[in-house]
Amino acid sequence: MKPNTQQLNDLATQVRRDILRMVHAVNSGHPGGSLGCTEFMVALYQAIMDRKEGFDMDGLNEDIFILSNGHISPVFYSVLARSGYFPVSELATFRLLNSRLQGHPTTHEGLPGVRIASGSLGQGMSVALGAAQTKKLNGDNHLVYTLHGDGELQEGQNWEAIMYASAYKVDNLIATIDVNGKQIDGPTDEVLPMGSLSAKFIAFGWDVVEIQLGNNIDAIIAGMLDAKAKTGQGRPVAVLLHTEMGNGVDYMMHTHAWHGKAPNDDQLAKALEQNTITLGDY
Repeated sequence: MKPNTQQLNDLATQVRRDILRMVHAVNSGHPGGSLGCTEFMVALYQAIMDRKEGFDMDGLNEDIFILSNGHISPVFYSVLARSGYFPVSELATFRLLNSRLQGHPTTHEGLPGVRIASGSLGQGMSVALGAAQTKKLNGDNHLVYTLHGDGELQEGQNWEAIMYASAYKVDNLIATIDVNGKQIDGPTDEVLPMGSLSAKFIAFGWDVVEIQLGNNIDAIIAGMLDAKAKTGQGRPVAVLLHTEMGNGVDYMMHTHAWHGKAPNDDQLAKALEQNTITLGDY
């Protein structure tokens, strides 16, 4: 059975604790975007994707996920561990030497759940297209899900892939854009304004779903089910997920300052007070 909303929210709270403790322990990492995408990642793995037990790189006869903005690895690792891909205790090795949980996910570490190395931005869409077309060639009707930052869309390779996806009717792809309006150097509208992402994707031949409440579990599930219903109709689907960077920690929200900065001891304590233990710390 799929978990209910309360169970999903409890998991999201615990994942936020994981993120905060992981980056604090090594004084390194990217908590802002990780916290902003926590509800999405929890909903995706627990309520949306059709997943098999265990993990293999082929991903036959199951939905697969490609993380393009790999710097939000803390939320990815936490959700993978708490979804059964590897022991939760391994989260304690985040960014340590010889750990499988490096700052940006890599395939050569052999960590279950990781399908591409995503340290360089802008490449996930291209990889996902190959995976989606492979599924079609294999007669596999499952979907490929991706996640990208809005600032990441400033990378030109994305738009080549976006153009390709519609031209070749890759309609088993759902690409989610984390629209938080912030990147490491400041607001996206100040670094490089991109105008209407919805209008751009529509102009490139995609269907678009907007989730305005991108940190609300129920809204995310409803929006992703809407996106899923649009697959198989000759067009790829883009989900514009409007989130708040640093969500769940009051002093990390409404600023880009915590994009790539770890909290100190006092800041960690304050953040954890706002996210009490639900499922047990690693």
